Amino acid sequence: MTANWENRTLFHGDNLDFMRAMNSASVDLIATDPPFNKSRDFHAMPDSLAKGASFQDRWSWEKDVHQDWVDQLTDDHPALMEAIESAIHAHSDGMGAYMCFMAVRLLAMRRILKPTGSIYLHCDPTASHYLKAVMDAIFGQRNFRNQIVWKRTTSRNDAKRWGGVHDVILFYSKSSSFLWNQVFLSHDPAYIDKFYRHEDERGRWMSDVIERSQSMGPRPNLSYEFNGYTPKWGWRMKREKLEALAREGRIYWSKNGKPRLKRYLHEQKGAPVLDVITDIQLISPHAQERTGYPTQKPIKLYERIISASSNEGDIVLDPFAGCATTCVAAERLNRQWIGIDIWDEAHEVVIKRLHDEVGLFGEVHYTGQVPVRTDDGQAAAPYLQVKLAVKEPPGRKLSRQEMYEVLLSHQGIKCQGCDRKFDDPRYLELDHNVPRSDGGINHITNRILLCGPCNRLKSNTYTLSGLRRENAKRGYMAK
Repeated sequence: MTANWENRTLFHGDNLDFMRAMNSASVDLIATDPPFNKSRDFHAMPDSLAKGASFQDRWSWEKDVHQDWVDQLTDDHPALMEAIESAIHAHSDGMGAYMCFMAVRLLAMRRILKPTGSIYLHCDPTASHYLKAVMDAIFGQRNFRNQIVWKRTTSRNDAKRWGGVHDVILFYSKSSSFLWNQVFLSHDPAYIDKFYRHEDERGRWMSDVIERSQSMGPRPNLSYEFNGYTPKWGWRMKREKLEALAREGRIYWSKNGKPRLKRYLHEQKGAPVLDVITDIQLISPHAQERTGYPTQKPIKLYERIISASSNEGDIVLDPFAGCATTCVAAERLNRQWIGIDIWDEAHEVVIKRLHDEVGLFGEVHYTGQVPVRTDDGQAAAPYLQVKLAVKEPPGRKLSRQEMYEVLLSHQGIKCQGCDRKFDDPRYLELDHNVPRSDGGINHITNRILLCGPCNRLKSNTYTLSGLRRENAKRGYMAK
């Protein structure tokens, strides 16, 4: 799906509004560092680039949770609501409020990710286990890829417990067809000294076996004599390749009279990245990239994430942009990017960082205006604000069964998405006209009856009019 915003855009405001206004399947990668539910306030250093930045990382069910979120999750995502309720019972109402806040946003993030897309959610042990349950319910446990541990510091003295020195990054894909680029790190000097002990005019090298082992079994076509030596179980390569390596001077005869292969250090890609990151430390007080933002993360950490899960030209989103570490990392790696943050001075920090660290001048689009969705030809639906109620029409709130029966009496046993008639009402399912993920209310005025195939096609992507246009385009409308 085509993006409905410009590259290098920083949106100012509640990220839920903007994500619900973004086209479906339009983002390649989400890498974000939201609040951690640390039950404390954060403030930037007064003399820093980010001076004035602050936020409360405290959560209250009464103050921070909108009832319409609860209705949406209860009706449309019962497994997700169960995960939130588990957090309430196991931890506190505050943890449940934080999970609810994150859940409605993660639902929006999943919708805007492309099928090949991935999300990296930065958190810490305070809420990581509850967040994983929420993300399992949204993305599916089968799409969980890694729980990455980042050792952010080398020492910590915590009274009466092990010193806490790590954060957690939860990595999920939208589907099994996600993009992955293997990232390699330079070998540790101690590893090089231990294994690459030899050196010649080509550089440092280690020796490697070229004989088959007993466990590999015999291969008659790989059993032959080479320079008077025939291994018991044969070679690991054909004669032509072995002779070519010998001509290149790549075969080394060990003291026990057996040939081995020279593997040069400069030809190796390095060590594949692991899910425990120990080589990237917190930003030092005097580092050029330091802005003073209270929860700033190293650019190298997000460069590694972006390198692994996107290609040049791909679109990277950070809905909790803060001091724009993800945006700067994306710019460095020639990716397109969008950031969203509610902090008033975010624009100035982003401009200065891109100027100082990337050499980019005057090309950031800063706006508080939500984009207009173009994926179903309609403007974005009304959006939920964090603390602004969406009022339903007056009158008693009907149950699902009552709404089903009222709609059935008005339209008959006919799907409103494709106009097909049925002889059994069990073929029809209750759904929303404006999707709940776009702020559609739970009132009967926003309810429709659809057949199973139309309900699945509509999903959280289309309004009813958009669904009917799509059905007409595909030739699915009843004649």
